[in-house]
Amino acid sequence: MFRGNFSIDDLAQQVVGGFLFAGPFVVTEEVWNLARAMGWYHAAVTVCLVLVVGYGTLYRADEDRDANEEGELAGIPTRFLSLVAVSYLSVALLAFAFAASDVFTAASPATTTFKAVSIGSVFSVVGAATADSVF
Repeated sequence: MFRGNFSIDDLAQQVVGGFLFAGPFVVTEEVWNLARAMGWYHAAVTVCLVLVVGYGTLYRADEDRDANEEGELAGIPTRFLSLVAVSYLSVALLAFAFAASDVFTAASPATTTFKAVSIGSVFSVVGAATADSVF
């Protein structure tokens, strides 16, 4: 599945960093209050932030790594796809595991949960990309 320089060790590093940074945002009521107040356009901006921060950290902050030299899936580097998936899934999994949406949402829990996950993912991507780049 993975070609190029990306390996299962890199994925493990991303998972550790993603979960480490995701945890505090899943269990914080203020994040859920922000999510409840967000519009769809706010959520879209957070998605863009995850993509820009993730790509920038992987391929612009690390001079030794080149996106063109890595394995690809549908023309997108597998390391980057993995990073984005880890960023969102770590937050979503923790939200589910802690039943955060049941605790913090009253109305439209699916929409609010998506927005809360999008907020947490902005920070999770920093942890996942940093762990992948540093170790």
